[in-house]
Amino acid sequence: MYSPLIPSAQRNHLLSPDNTPSNIRQTLTISMLSEFPLLLSGQIKLHVPVFTVVGACEDVFILEKIRTGQYSIDNLHILDEATTRLLDIGGVKLRLLGLGGAFVPHKMFDNGDGNATIAGGGGTIWTTVLQIGELVDTAQRVFDPSETRLLVTHASPGREGILASLALVLKADLTLSAGLHFRYATSWNEFSVQGDYDGFRHKLLVGKQAFDKVWESVKTQVDAVIDDHQRVLLDKALSVIERIPPPLGQPGPGGAVTGEEPAWKNCWNWNLCDAAYGSLVLDIKEGRVSAELKSQGFNYAYRRTATPSTGTVVESATTEGPPQTTSGPSVTHPATKAGTPVPVEGSSTPGKQFSPQTKLNGNGASPSPAPAASSPVEKSEKDKERAEREKQKKKEKKERKEKERAEREAREKEGGEPAAEKKDGAEEGKAASPTNGTGSVSGTAAEPSEGTQAVHSPRTDASGLMSPRTDSTGARTPTSRKPPRNPWTLFARLPVPANENELREFFGEAKAGITRVNYPNSFQGRQMRIAYVEFGDEDAMKAGLEKHAEKLNDAIPEVKQADREPREYHEGSQQQA
Repeated sequence: MYSPLIPSAQRNHLLSPDNTPSNIRQTLTISMLSEFPLLLSGQIKLHVPVFTVVGACEDVFILEKIRTGQYSIDNLHILDEATTRLLDIGGVKLRLLGLGGAFVPHKMFDNGDGNATIAGGGGTIWTTVLQIGELVDTAQRVFDPSETRLLVTHASPGREGILASLALVLKADLTLSAGLHFRYATSWNEFSVQGDYDGFRHKLLVGKQAFDKVWESVKTQVDAVIDDHQRVLLDKALSVIERIPPPLGQPGPGGAVTGEEPAWKNCWNWNLCDAAYGSLVLDIKEGRVSAELKSQGFNYAYRRTATPSTGTVVESATTEGPPQTTSGPSVTHPATKAGTPVPVEGSSTPGKQFSPQTKLNGNGASPSPAPAASSPVEKSEKDKERAEREKQKKKEKKERKEKERAEREAREKEGGEPAAEKKDGAEEGKAASPTNGTGSVSGTAAEPSEGTQAVHSPRTDASGLMSPRTDSTGARTPTSRKPPRNPWTLFARLPVPANENELREFFGEAKAGITRVNYPNSFQGRQMRIAYVEFGDEDAMKAGLEKHAEKLNDAIPEVKQADREPREYHEGSQQQA
């Protein structure tokens, strides 16, 4: 039903549930599926040369007749593993190489119904290993360094690592491939879509691994049936599978250090959309190949008339209903749940949830007490006793924390490590964070300014949540007020102290990219042993990671990328800030 020759109204009729497959087969004629009979009879003519590869849905027997000359159509040139064309146009000698058919790894050793090297059956065509080997052989026989090579494939080298390896072996400058009913054509090189050079290598390695799984399972059978000529083609195909560029900096043949594969940045690729949706025009003039892409694209006009889903209006849904009458500021909750009442001072311990018996009716009010509940007088007496106990506990805790805080400040003045601050802050942070109705921690209180006394009362914070705390020392879990660190920063832990000049020299060629060296002095005793080295950009930072020396002052430092957010140091800690 993808045939553009079928009118839209007739396609919709054929796809209706009332039509059975047998009815569809009886209705369809060859004229609805292909114009090939009209081309073959000469009723339709190609007025310009057409160079193409076969797609995924073709008749293998027709293709064999075209290859043998039984069928002939003027100006139609099929590019395949055995056929190549050279166009001398616009000052460029353009060599056309082609490989058609779907790329299906588990069918690469299956010839299907084909009688020669074209593999297919049941109206589908696929690529085989021997076709890849023969294409390599064809390209090697006609190789001319003055030519510009264009590889045309049905499957995309962007998706298939083996086809990307094939482009490397063929020394392709440009590639052109089909899309999967895309509405936009794409233009890219590997450098623009891979995160780094290793990402490019990884794609090729994944293709190799997929092939190796198939090859290991059929190797014995293939070796037993192929002849000498096919053995040559198989070896050439296997050389494509093994064509993985070595990692950067690794010694290559002859001991020379390898650099980047030129195709990583210089081979350009186009992936086409359907012919009904767009086109690519390559304009070749004065030795330059320029490109113009046109795509129909998606139609987003339907969004102007689309009815928005009621589920997306969260804010209005949560504010419906009469306001709650509480002893403090109200809390906004979903309309399907009743509002959480504000805890009364001394009525419960901080962070304690309501018991399962405390329920609310649909109007947000408490239901009538159960018959077994205590009388109001008895309940009032219990509340008073509980409140007195809570006040005494809070008073003792406050006195203890003030004492510990005074001791901690004294140690800080003497240069000692504020180890207790982190512990106290963590405990206070737990108490200061109220729990929501589901038991999850939500909201944090702001740290009071230095030199001021925090006011502790049941207030709502910026998020609208109310803290049940009635007293506090004001301590909170410490938070960093430092701005985010330069993203291109390296962290260095130095076993032996080193000054800034020594550290810069340690990075060798990469030192030119260093913009700043910072030694943190958050604590005593480890000056010049920890440093942050900032670089101007990501490439300079990566060069610093790769090209620094092995030793600094006869010791091996630890060098790695620094965290984005600064953290505090603590003496004896082995974590970077």
